[in-house]
Amino acid sequence: MTARFPLMIPLEEARTYVLDRCTRRAATFTPVSDALGLVTAAEVIAEEAIPPFANTAMDGFAVRSFDVTTVPVQLRIIETIAAGYGPKLVVGAGEASRIMTGAPIPEGADAVVMVEKTSVTGDVVTIEVAVEEGNHIRPAGDDVAIGQMVFAASTVLTAGHLGVLCSLGMNEIETYPRLRVGVMSTGDELVDDGGHLGPGQIRDSNRRTLISLLTADGFVAIDLGLVPDEEEAIESALLQGADHCDAIVTSGGVSMGDFDYVKAVLDSVGDMRWMQIAIKPAKPLAFGTIGHTPVFGLPGNPVSSMVSYELFARPGLRAMMGFPEPIRTTIQGVAAEPLVRHRDGKTHYSRVSASYKDGRILVRSVTGQGSHMLTSMARSNALAVLPNGDGCDEGDVVDILLLN
Repeated sequence: MTARFPLMIPLEEARTYVLDRCTRRAATFTPVSDALGLVTAAEVIAEEAIPPFANTAMDGFAVRSFDVTTVPVQLRIIETIAAGYGPKLVVGAGEASRIMTGAPIPEGADAVVMVEKTSVTGDVVTIEVAVEEGNHIRPAGDDVAIGQMVFAASTVLTAGHLGVLCSLGMNEIETYPRLRVGVMSTGDELVDDGGHLGPGQIRDSNRRTLISLLTADGFVAIDLGLVPDEEEAIESALLQGADHCDAIVTSGGVSMGDFDYVKAVLDSVGDMRWMQIAIKPAKPLAFGTIGHTPVFGLPGNPVSSMVSYELFARPGLRAMMGFPEPIRTTIQGVAAEPLVRHRDGKTHYSRVSASYKDGRILVRSVTGQGSHMLTSMARSNALAVLPNGDGCDEGDVVDILLLN
């Protein structure tokens, strides 16, 4: 079942259509060691305290604060407590325990004097400053208390989050699973073995580019290979991909005038919508499903393929992984030079170089804006969003998407 739309539609309409059909996957338990970049599916409640015991924030001496109200004062050193070892003696009147950062506070002590404020002769320490109760002591549960909600549901897990989970003794966490995304190229004109190019042949760059984008965004990219222009081979590759992957990304064969075996096969085995979107580059987009597996048909021009991935595939895949904000946030920069375009009824996504200077993000155009000019995409780190019109002048505020 296929619906074709020769008229251009707004980007937001197309993206809403995609997001509405990219349903979030069921939650699962994931090892903490594999959870970087995933999204929590439930609240994380602490079953342990961090730190689990009162400990010292400094190298120094554990003392009774009452004993050091008048200084200097001499105290007898009764033991040395290193990190990782428990104290064996109780600190009594006129006594102190030498203690290393992170070590447990011994019974009887209620303060720590940093080593720089002391001097030692034999087994006697001279305390040179008065300290109050609790000085340089990190209480048990100072960071996290038992029963505390540590992270809310829909939290994107960073390195810091994983460190906390390890500190709580957690080996696994309930998250939305990392997606397996199949990537395939088709076309007898494509070559990917580095060999000699025959008449009319070009090298397949899109597959490697898309695999790299997916990997960088935290997905598991599955290389479905370069498939020849044969309907049986394409159908087999797509159906196998739909069986083994959470989503499929293809490039090429989605323009209205294209004759392409991918289009014929997708019309046969999938429920596809072929769209012409009011943007440049990346006007054509095919999106639909094979069974329950979303399929993103991106344009064949290299830059169009990358921009279409950014605007449609990436948000859809992130929505499936439970990201609360699947669409990249648009921020504002300042044009450091005129960004010129022509009126054509489309929003242009121009390749630009963005740099931070004097509290502003300055944006400069990158030479080569053709949709086939992949080198200019490699030299850019942002896309400037230019509404229909004549572009913007130097000093104008411009919306941008920072890509890295």
